[in-house]
Order: sequence, then C-alpha cells, then structure tokens
Amino acid sequence: MPRAKPLQLSRSENVISVAEGFSAAEHRQLLAMLHRTITKRGFEDIVLDFTKCTAAFPGPMLALCSEVSRRRLDGVDFDLRLPTHEWLGRMFINSNWARHIHPERYPESSYRGYVRMPMTQFETPGQQRSLVDRMVDAILCSQTELSRGDLGAIEWALNEITDNVMNHADSPIGGLAQLVNYKQSGRVEFVVADPGIGIPASLRRGRPDLRWDTEALDQAIREGVTGNSSLGQGNGLFGTLELCQVGSGYLHLHSSYARFSYRSGDQRTHSEQIPFRGTLVIAALDVSDTDALGEALRFDGQRYEPLDYIESHFELDDSDVLHVKLAEEADSFGARRAGASLRKKLRNIVEMSGGRKVVVDFSDVPLVSSSFADEVFGKLLVEIGPLRFLQTITLEGMSRIVSELVDRAMRQRSRTGL
Repeated sequence: MPRAKPLQLSRSENVISVAEGFSAAEHRQLLAMLHRTITKRGFEDIVLDFTKCTAAFPGPMLALCSEVSRRRLDGVDFDLRLPTHEWLGRMFINSNWARHIHPERYPESSYRGYVRMPMTQFETPGQQRSLVDRMVDAILCSQTELSRGDLGAIEWALNEITDNVMNHADSPIGGLAQLVNYKQSGRVEFVVADPGIGIPASLRRGRPDLRWDTEALDQAIREGVTGNSSLGQGNGLFGTLELCQVGSGYLHLHSSYARFSYRSGDQRTHSEQIPFRGTLVIAALDVSDTDALGEALRFDGQRYEPLDYIESHFELDDSDVLHVKLAEEADSFGARRAGASLRKKLRNIVEMSGGRKVVVDFSDVPLVSSSFADEVFGKLLVEIGPLRFLQTITLEGMSRIVSELVDRAMRQRSRTGL
C-alpha cells in the first residue's frame, strides 16, 4: 500500500472533496468538515468526493463509515464518488466502504480473499461470534508459522474489542470491523469502530471521578478498569496493548476528545480539539515471532489460555484427533488460488496439532481439480516432508476419482520435489 500524502480537504456547497492520502492521523479533520457542512450549513445530502484520493486505510475509513451511520440515523443522505485510481476504487468496493456509505449505488462486496477481509457490521452476539471466526480463519489462511498460543491470543483480542462494542458502547448500529493481513511482514491489523457513547462516558458510569477524556483513556488501558464490572473484568484494552507491545505492533484509540497511541515503545495520551463521537480501535501485531503473543497474555501475573478456534472448530469431544471437514473450509475446489489458502490453513493446523493426527474429511466433496489437488496436497507433502505427512495427516471420505487425483498430485510432487 502506498504511503499516504498529506490530506487535502475542500468543500463546495454540499460536496466534500478528499485529495491525496487519507490516513488515521487526519480523519478528525474530515469529520469536522462534515459536521460543519451538516450543522452549520444545513445540508442534509452530502457528497463525499474521493476521486482525487491516492491512498486510504481501514482506520480512517471505518471512522468515516461510523460517522456516516450516525448521521444517516438523523436523516442525512450520502453519495460517494470513487477514487479514479483503478486499484483504489476497487479497494473501496471490495472493502465494503462504498457499500456502507452509499448502499443504493454500490453492491455488497463479493471479495473472498484472505489478505483484506471486507468491513463487516455486527449488531448481535451471533454476528459478533461469526465475525471473529471469519477473522481468525483469514489469519489461518494467510499467515505462516503461527503457533496455537499466538492464534489464541489474537482471537482473544478480537473477541474482547468487539465485545466491548456489544456491552459498553450503546451504539445504535452495533460496530464495524475489518482485518488486514500483511503477509510479507507477518503483521495482522484489525480495526473496530462504533458511533456509541465512547470510552470516557462508558467508564464514568463506574468512575465519575474521571473528569477529562484523556484521564479516561489512560485508565482504559490499565488492568482491571471497567465502567461496569457486571459486564466484564476490564482487561480487553489492557491485554490488547500488552500483545501489541510484545508483538512489535501499534495500538491507537480515538474516543471523544482524546486519543491514545502506542508505537515502538512510545506510549502517549493526547487531548483533541475535534471529537470522535464513538470509539475507534486500530491494533497491529507481528505474528512472525512464534509463541511471543501467547506468552504475553497474562493477568494478575498468570498466563491466560483462552478457549480458541482450533479447539472449538476442529477438536471433537470423543476423539484425540483434529477433524477438518474439507467441504466447510473452501469456497472452491477447482481453483489453485483457493487451494493455496487452504494449504496454509492445513499446515497451520498441523503445526498446532501437538503431534495429534489431523483427519481431512472429503465427505460432500465429489470432485476436485488437478490443480487444486496439487496446490493443497502435493505442495503440502513437499513443505512438511513425506514422512511427517504420513505420520500426521489422514485423508478419508474420498471418492475414487478424488483419491486418484490427489494421489497423482502427491506422487508427481514427491518425484520433482518442487
């Protein structure tokens, strides 16, 4: 992704134009102009013109989408003009930003890749659970050399931050969330935003002594601080910050008139003149340092091991194996691209198996292409070695033709070693 250039904002009547780069450091400027256009100028139909935008990032875009949601409830309509840059325009559509700002014009994202999970709105506990599962699945399918402890720690943070929206935000639309995998650097970034009451107002329910918003944000990242102890232990932001510190990442919080930032050991809380009505969380973690994140998840000095995705999805109550039902793990069995993601997931599951067998169940998979069989099982055989493959992985439930295709792919790969 290109580095963002300084934001250039302009307004002509009800048209707000965004030129150059739109980064997290500048989204409050856009929100302030939006506020003036609606409140001071009295416009109820806003055009957001991104035609000259050269770069956009999930953090500021989810902040904007959150504000659009809040304003739409007040009867304000929005129109969106996409960036003329073809790649960036596609990203607006694939990330669901365009759909959220102008649903009458832009369709729901059909993007099914794992590098950038589209922005998703969640309003119920079921939607939240499904969202977190999809995020964890995207990480499994994109990152390599993950440990189970690392994956569990990331899943815990995703659950905690999205759960804060459900329990504390009083948001009229629930929350918005997006995840990006930076495969080359081994970094995962997730963003969660909502147009609710914000962290300071939430904490003041139990801590009326917190006069300043900066005080509230400073307290929010401390262990055990919560506005309502009946709804949680107040460890979500604290634990996420710990993971970002150990994972060589960053954490940015925007809420009301305050902003908290952590990056490269530098931790600061700032006062802002322009409010963000709600909460925006931007967190990034480096998952390339195996086991570091899992070791960092500690409360009261004790390591915490939460229920994780591997246990809930692949461990069966009456079995000591991990069971992967192939029909539920891929959208296509004919595309090499879909096979590449599945291969990474299977390799991660093998690495997290603790020496147990991994059963790959082909039930309800009547046919696979030769390229899919090669991409998944031929290449996996080479990556982990034939002996480990045979010791760890069991293929079952295969039709005769699928068995022949997979067997041929594995024999060809074992001969070439490529």
